Amino acid sequence: MEKKFNLNRAISSMEEKTKGLLNNAIQSADQNDDGKFDLSDVSMIAGNVSDALSKGTQMFKEGAEEKKKILELKMLQPIFSSNLDEANFLMPKFIRVADRDKKYADSEVCQGSIGHNVEQNGFKYITIFRDSISEFGLSFHPDSESEFYYVDPTDRDKYIALDEYFNYLKIARVSELERIAQDLGAKYFKVTYKEEQTSFSETKAAMKVELKPFGKNDAEHEASQKKFSSLKVESEMSFPGHEPNKPQIKYLQRDASIQTLIEQRMNPDSPLMHKTYMLQMSNSSGMKEKDAIKIDGVLKGFKYSGNATVASEAKNESRRYLEYEIKF
Repeated sequence: MEKKFNLNRAISSMEEKTKGLLNNAIQSADQNDDGKFDLSDVSMIAGNVSDALSKGTQMFKEGAEEKKKILELKMLQPIFSSNLDEANFLMPKFIRVADRDKKYADSEVCQGSIGHNVEQNGFKYITIFRDSISEFGLSFHPDSESEFYYVDPTDRDKYIALDEYFNYLKIARVSELERIAQDLGAKYFKVTYKEEQTSFSETKAAMKVELKPFGKNDAEHEASQKKFSSLKVESEMSFPGHEPNKPQIKYLQRDASIQTLIEQRMNPDSPLMHKTYMLQMSNSSGMKEKDAIKIDGVLKGFKYSGNATVASEAKNESRRYLEYEIKF
C-alpha cells in the first residue's frame, strides 16, 4: 500500500536535524564552554584569529630573514676559523691581505669571520682580513704588510709578496746551487744569471720552385737570431774540496740537470771533474703563465699597477737562465 507524505512528520524531522547542526555549531563557536554562543565567544574567536595571524606573520618574517641570511652568506662567502679544519678547505696559491671591509664588519652573518672567498672569471682566491691573519698559521716574505701574495712553490704555508716573487725565487735558487756545490765537495763553482734576447729579421726571398704542373711559387722566410746577454755573476766561490754528501734540494728538485749532477757525483765509478749546466728558470718558477694572466685581471680590478705585469714576468722566466759551472 502506497505511503502518503506526512508534512508534519517531515517538518519535525527537519527541526531535529537543524537543532543538531545548531548545537554542533554552538559547541564549536562556544569558546568559554557556557553552552551558548554570545558576544563573549565572538570576542574570543577574534582573539584566537588574531593570535594565529600574528604567529603566521612572525613565522613568515622569520622565514624571510632566514632566506635573506642564506642569500647574504652566498654573496659574501665569509670564512670562519672552523672552516680551516674542514677536509675540503684548501688554501689557494694566490691570496690578498686587506683590512676588514665595512660590509663584512656590519653584516650579522659575517660576525667572527676571518676572511672571505672570491671568484673572478673562474679564478678563485681568498682575502684574509689583516686583523685575523694569525688564524691562518701562514708565514709571509718579507712581511705581512703587502696586499697580494703568491705561494712559495716548495712550502704551502709560506707566501711571497707578489712584487718580490720572481726575484725572491732567483735568489733562493742561487743559494741552493751554492749549497749543492758545498755538499758535493766542489773545489770551485760559479753561477751566472743570463737572459736570452731574441731579435727577428725578416728575409724575403723569391724562391723559384718548379712545381709541376702548378708552375712557380714564391716563399717568404723568417730568420731569427738568438743570443745570450750575460747580466751578472750571482755567485762564485772556491773550496778545498771533500768527499760528496748527498744534498737536500727544494727549488731545483725537478730539474733534470741537477738530478744528473748529483747522481754522477755520488757514483764513485764515474767521477765527475768539470761541468757547466744551463738551468732554465721557468722550470722552477712555480707560477704558470695562464695563472699570471688571471692575476693581472684581479690586480686591474683593484687598480693596482707596477712597472711590469705579472704575465710579462712569468713569460720572461722562459728566457732567463742560471749558468752553473762546477769543478771537483
